[in-house]
Amino acid sequence: MPQYKTFNFEIEGGKATGGPPIGPALNPLGVNVMEIVRKINEMTKDFAGMRVPVTVKVDQVTKEYEIEIGVPSTAALLLNELKIEKGSGSPAKQKVGNLTMEQVVKIAKIKMKDLLAKNLKSATKEILGTCVSFGITVEGKDPREVQKEIDKGIYDHLFKE
Repeated sequence: MPQYKTFNFEIEGGKATGGPPIGPALNPLGVNVMEIVRKINEMTKDFAGMRVPVTVKVDQVTKEYEIEIGVPSTAALLLNELKIEKGSGSPAKQKVGNLTMEQVVKIAKIKMKDLLAKNLKSATKEILGTCVSFGITVEGKDPREVQKEIDKGIYDHLFKE
């Protein structure tokens, strides 16, 4: 029966190194750390500039390993889409950016498997909730207004898979 050891890291997309935290954790197991780092960087390159959860599972006997890449947080995806550092300190008064509905739906598709939503429309409404907290407008409107418009079917053309 294989004896696995699992490690969870959070790294910047495409910028993992053999140094801490990955190297010191994996070196004692005798695996090729640089090969693992290279694969992690390849798998996370699309998330450059964002913190990405990474799980490495190593079989301590055969030295075989599996790498699983998680999805960055909704907050990280929104901030990256807007190319800003942080959300608003007072979202009701100060807005930090504006997204199109297409951008919100794109983020919802990326996050879909991590959300409790049963469909893309519900997932998009969850993302809009985060927009409210961050002081982000959508199509120049308050995200709560956009959620009501989704309920009315105004954006149904974006939810056709």
